[in-house]
Amino acid sequence: MRQNIRLIQKRQVANGTMAFYFEKPAELEFRAGQFCNITLINPPETDEEGNTRGFSLITAPCEEDMAVATRLRDTAFKRVIKQLEIGTEVRFEGPYGNFTLHKAETVPAVFLIGGIGVTPVRSMIVQAMHDKTRHRIILLHANPSPSYAPFMVDFEQLAKNNQHFTFVPVATEGAPDDWYGEQGRINEVMVKKYVPDLNLPIYYLSGPGSMVTAMRQLLVNMGINEDKIRTEEFTGY
Repeated sequence: MRQNIRLIQKRQVANGTMAFYFEKPAELEFRAGQFCNITLINPPETDEEGNTRGFSLITAPCEEDMAVATRLRDTAFKRVIKQLEIGTEVRFEGPYGNFTLHKAETVPAVFLIGGIGVTPVRSMIVQAMHDKTRHRIILLHANPSPSYAPFMVDFEQLAKNNQHFTFVPVATEGAPDDWYGEQGRINEVMVKKYVPDLNLPIYYLSGPGSMVTAMRQLLVNMGINEDKIRTEEFTGY
């Protein structure tokens, strides 16, 4: 579908990261994990990257809101969207994509995610918890430090309320003394700690291209069949 939608709320969800909530079209149907294109209408500035960006929907189909989130960079698009006033219209196109949760509930899902790559993952996990599926879901989410981790409170609450979901925050550069998550980059030891049967799950990789490439190589080196690896790369954020 393609139509104009209004911005109804915006908020900071981590250091340098903002979420933008829009009115949800009544006829919109999408699968958790899909993305859309957002186009700025007559922006006050633009550059060679243009006025359109692709964003994963952070909200699930079961939620009333429709939202996207992004790291804020010093580009014309990011400067404009950050300053959008509530009520401003943008052009919505979508949904698109196949980065969605597999249907076989006896097959676990393991998410190895970097930074803002967690946006489609939030949608998938919220919907799975809402539907009370029997998927065993494990999320390892890597960020430089806890303050850079979007939706951490959401995942902590979801894990607390559902025995099928395990949330493992990973601080790659620094963490407070009372940190309960993992530290350092996601590696073989870390994966084996939380995934008892390595060959059973479907693995989902999402984040900056370099991180996705590194995680794919890690899994291949661990003997994981590449048919069980699904990826979504975030370029430029």
